[in-house]
Amino acid sequence: MNLENRHLQIDLDTVNVQPGEFYTSESPVIIQTLLGSCVSACLYDGQSNIAGLNHFLLAAPKYPKFQPILLADAGRYGVHSMELLINDMMKKGAKRNLLKAKVFGAAHIQDLRDTDDFFKIAEINQRFLMEFLESERIPLIAADLGGTQGRIIYFNTQSMEVILRYLPSNKEKILEERKFWQYKIDHPEKTQIYMF
Repeated sequence: MNLENRHLQIDLDTVNVQPGEFYTSESPVIIQTLLGSCVSACLYDGQSNIAGLNHFLLAAPKYPKFQPILLADAGRYGVHSMELLINDMMKKGAKRNLLKAKVFGAAHIQDLRDTDDFFKIAEINQRFLMEFLESERIPLIAADLGGTQGRIIYFNTQSMEVILRYLPSNKEKILEERKFWQYKIDHPEKTQIYMF
C-alpha cells in the first residue's frame, strides 16, 4: 500500500463528502469522507493537479454471477458516480488518460454479513472498482478495501496523498448507510441519487 501516515496540512480548506456526493478541485484542498461499506475513489491528474473524490454504495445487491459487473444492474450507480467524477475533472482540464486512482472502503460487519444479503454490497463494490479501473485503464496506485473497520480518509489534492484512519467496528454506521440507500432505492422519484 502507498498510504501516507502524515499530519494534515492545516492551512488547506477541508471539504466533507457525504454518501452519494462527489467533489473535484483544481485548487489545493483536503477532501474528507467517512466510509463503512461504501467506497470512495480518489482520482487525480498529476500534470494538471486536478483531483476529485466520490463516495458511493452500489444500490443493487443482486447481480448475475458470471456477467461482468459493469454490464449488470448492480454497476449502474457506481458507473454513474465514476463518470460524474471523471467528467467534472475533465471539465476543469484533467486528461482522462493521465488519471490515477486510490480506492478505499467496502468494510464488512461480521455479525451482519452472514445474515443479510444487503451487506454483500462490500464485495460487489470491490469487484466493481477493480473492473472499472481496468476497463478504463486507470492505474491503481493504492487501495485499502475490505476488513471490518470503517475508515475516515483525507485526500490532499496538493500532494495527492491520502491519510487514512481506521474506526472501531461500527454496526450503527453500516445500518445508517443501509437506511439511506434503501430509501433511495425504494423512492427514486422523491430523491436524487447523486447530490452536488
